[in-house]
Amino acid sequence: MDLETGVYQNYAKKESWRTVLILAYQSLGVVYGDLSTSPLYVYKSTFEEDIQHSETNEEIYGVLSFVFWTLTLVPLLKYVFIVLRADDNGEGGTFALYSLLCRHARVNSLPNCQLADEELIEYKKDSIGLAPQSSFGSRLKSSLEKHRVLQRFLLVLALIGTCMVIGDGILTPAISVFSAVSGLELSMSKEHHKYVEVPVACIILIGLFALQHYGTHRVGFLFAPVVLVWLLCISAIGLYNIIHWNPHVYQALSPYYMYKFFRKTQRGGWMSLGGILLCITGSEAMFADLGHFSQLSIKIAFTFLVYPSLILAYMGQAAYLSQHHIIESDYRIGFYVSVPEKLRWPVLVIAILAAVVGSQAIITGTFSIIKQCSSLGCFPRVKIIHTSSKIHGQIYIPEINWLLMVLCLAVTVGFRDTRRMGNASGLAVITVMLVTTCLMSLVIVLCWQKRVFLAIGFVFFFGTIEALYFTASLTKFLEGAWVPIALAFIFLIIMCVWHYGTLKKYEFDVQNKVSINWLLSLGPSLGIVRVRGIGLVHTALVSGIPAIFSHFVTNLPAFHQVLVFLCIKSVPVPHVKPEERFLVGHIGPREYRLYRCIVRYGYRDVHKDDMEFEKDLVCSIAEFIRSESVAPGSVNEDLVKDDDKMTVVGTCSSHTEGVQMREDDADNIEAAGPSELKEIWSPPPVIKLRKRVRFIVPKSPEIDTGAREELQELMEAREAGIAYILGHSYVKAKQGSSLIKKLVINYGYEFLRRNSRLSTYALSVPHASTLEVGMIYHV
Repeated sequence: MDLETGVYQNYAKKESWRTVLILAYQSLGVVYGDLSTSPLYVYKSTFEEDIQHSETNEEIYGVLSFVFWTLTLVPLLKYVFIVLRADDNGEGGTFALYSLLCRHARVNSLPNCQLADEELIEYKKDSIGLAPQSSFGSRLKSSLEKHRVLQRFLLVLALIGTCMVIGDGILTPAISVFSAVSGLELSMSKEHHKYVEVPVACIILIGLFALQHYGTHRVGFLFAPVVLVWLLCISAIGLYNIIHWNPHVYQALSPYYMYKFFRKTQRGGWMSLGGILLCITGSEAMFADLGHFSQLSIKIAFTFLVYPSLILAYMGQAAYLSQHHIIESDYRIGFYVSVPEKLRWPVLVIAILAAVVGSQAIITGTFSIIKQCSSLGCFPRVKIIHTSSKIHGQIYIPEINWLLMVLCLAVTVGFRDTRRMGNASGLAVITVMLVTTCLMSLVIVLCWQKRVFLAIGFVFFFGTIEALYFTASLTKFLEGAWVPIALAFIFLIIMCVWHYGTLKKYEFDVQNKVSINWLLSLGPSLGIVRVRGIGLVHTALVSGIPAIFSHFVTNLPAFHQVLVFLCIKSVPVPHVKPEERFLVGHIGPREYRLYRCIVRYGYRDVHKDDMEFEKDLVCSIAEFIRSESVAPGSVNEDLVKDDDKMTVVGTCSSHTEGVQMREDDADNIEAAGPSELKEIWSPPPVIKLRKRVRFIVPKSPEIDTGAREELQELMEAREAGIAYILGHSYVKAKQGSSLIKKLVINYGYEFLRRNSRLSTYALSVPHASTLEVGMIYHV
């Protein structure tokens, strides 16, 4: 699997109009499925309990006015015209904003950051490192960098938004599918309906989650047509209702009707805002899914299709209800009441399909954000399966998928009505939007270097609107709104415990690392027998020798002729380019054959499988040996303040003019390469059990004898095989620790560690070539 970080995104940015329109069409199925199905339940949730539909139509006109202005101000003005501009090298979402702030203000929560990371191309984009123009921005930046409390608060704020997104991944499929299925109530008696609605919704949800492991790429081509047909359907029905029932309903778009609404309904009207809020569910997806499309394509799709279709749909429902005040007891105010009777069954089918598409989008988004959290050390390691070898970002997480399914079914069976589901979903949605507003205000000052008055104006304007909806949603705490709070609290505890334990474990590694002088005192043989092969010592340290290695040296009689201290880490950028993937350096003199290799991934990067990774790793070391030989002074010493100097080396595919590695069967050796290349061969094996290895090295410039011998030895070691040395740590709170720390480390973190997966690197290595050594960490 070779998914080197989203080539299609770069292609998408080189936008011809044809490309933009195709992306806009494709975004309908991925981005707007949730938002486009909101007409199914907005009016139904709003008029469920707090307000009544009266003869004066003040309530229905007021709700329509609120829906229109909420859709106009939040998704259109806030997200389309402002927030979409705050992308992190093309990526969006809560963690993209947090990543931007981490790089501009140096508040990164990752412990093993280096100065060399700041030299990454994506790290330096958008004037990274420039001081903010305003004095307030400078003071804010220095305060964030000095005070750990502010840094932790910023991280917790981002995690709260993330937890609410996960909660939305549970609630959105439940309310979308349940609302779509509720159309059956108009086709059967109430006695039969209540026994059919919940089972049908549960069957659809089980089928939806059961099919996740196949990936969306197999049926993804159907998503955009389904949503397009749905939008055209609701807009056509809305237009018909406007013309047929009340052509003057457009007058209700005036803000004056919001005033009349509050004047008549008062407290009940304020509490009903929790239902009106549901009209913007899915708006955050425009920003969160930005990495799959482009800003322009998302703006075009929303502005010219989604937004007008939704406005027509809501106006059509309001026009119908304005002429129907006495509704039979079996019916409720909702979407299907306004659908012409002859069209109800076809519309029901399309609505269910659209609800499934909208649910699929939020489930995929949940998988993506959990992967980002795990990459940044804020979520326990889980098994990540890439369901497509061509489409970046198509992932499946089995444990999370089944957990979401169980919780989604529990919500559906437990609530059994859209009112309480809507209360729960509304609070999750508005909390994420509040978090985005807060983080955006910091981005405006620190990243965009705008005046503080713009940030204050942004927070005041949009924060006031969202706070109004947030307080209305909190009043429904006992009527369903407690669910997202409970779910967010549980996930937040898990994330904080895992992050805290990971930091403490890394601090222990740093404090107990072995001195380089101790290693050099052992001599080139390290005081032990060196046998053929490459030994990869996996460590989280970016400098120094891990304590686990001294444990090996003192307990094992032999070790490999080539030793590589391998650190695989994430950096606060979405993608690391292949040509910047590796940092390679010597540890000690060249004859020791000790190397440090740091492999850097962005939080949205795909890790290669073991065979591709091994090839890239060995090839990067070979290229480092060659480049050091021909230009020994080329290493950027300013990037390194430690015992070893590091050189940036790319993957095999990124340095085609450098060293290339070939592996051939011993009896099937290819002819010599081009004239400008010369080959270094490993000696023929005594028994033909392994493939022959050769390096193809450019003839010019010439490498010295020492480098040639080093390459020869590396080839022999690669042919002999690679062994993976992994530390298996048991973390315990040290004596004298507080009771809370003991509970967090000894029980919380240890429970999560035992029940989480090994790292992606450890999962992909051959078990026959793995050596694990346990150590107890007293933190």
